Amino acid sequence: MDDVTTWLLEGDPAIRWQVLRDLTDAPEHEVAAERARVAETGWGRALLDLQVDGQWAGGACFPSRDWRPSGPVVGDPAAQPWTSTLPTLRLLRDLGVDRADPGVRKAVDGVREQSRWEHAGQPFFEGEVEPCINGGTVAIGAYFGEAVDGIVQRLLGEQLADGGWNCEAENGSTRSSFHSTICVLDGLLEYERAGGEHAVGEARRRGEEYLLTRSLFRRASTGEVVDRDWLSFSFPTQWHYDVLWGLDYLRSTGAAPDPRLTEAVELVRDKRQADGRWLLENTHPGLMYFHLEEGDGRPSRWNTLRALRVLRWYDGA
Repeated sequence: MDDVTTWLLEGDPAIRWQVLRDLTDAPEHEVAAERARVAETGWGRALLDLQVDGQWAGGACFPSRDWRPSGPVVGDPAAQPWTSTLPTLRLLRDLGVDRADPGVRKAVDGVREQSRWEHAGQPFFEGEVEPCINGGTVAIGAYFGEAVDGIVQRLLGEQLADGGWNCEAENGSTRSSFHSTICVLDGLLEYERAGGEHAVGEARRRGEEYLLTRSLFRRASTGEVVDRDWLSFSFPTQWHYDVLWGLDYLRSTGAAPDPRLTEAVELVRDKRQADGRWLLENTHPGLMYFHLEEGDGRPSRWNTLRALRVLRWYDGA
């Protein structure tokens, strides 16, 4: 086993089980045993323990006004907070927490019964109005076995002519947003895997084509880089698009690598450090319950894991 894999396996169970599955081809029973530990210890257990009255931080998308953390928190209190129910469930999904674990089921039941959106008081798994939020809610709901067919139907009707989605469409925008599109695609893929009642494959492929025709980060009109922040890799991504998230999403579809990904893949390859690891580069400011990494400019297990599995997929290893 090489030094980088050994280093990855020294991380949290949420990292270890994905390394075993995606990089070492470990037996299924070994992967499952490590995955089960996510709800029992480490980051997963810590997040589950922070739920109160069916929610995190007293709110669906944002903390309630009277919420006060029960312990230390980290991050910029002036930026968008990542402590409420939506980002916490999104992170638990990223960790790969076992949806069948009794403690996880209890947490999800609490959200279904008690969490309501700030927009107009809608029940959490019925969604609200913004595609980026609803895409994340579909991903969470489908992953945890909740009914999200109504949100999916809405998203299918909101797909724009260029193939993507945009939270600003209700304000007249006719061009898609990379941020909104990746959030919706992530949700539709999870919904498709869960066997949802609506056919979403065609819409999903149109959304993927929106990204591919732009090489994952360029303007269709000029070929210029849309946003240089997308060339820096984050975790958690929250709702913010970047090239590594786009590539890891496309890998997760199971499709063969598209030739239009060459430039994006080479960007990932070029960011590999001399020791074989990737750095955390662009942490999105805002309150979190705890740090998952040592900070920007430091080696990142999450980015290293995701970059290695993207390259393994692309190179056909």
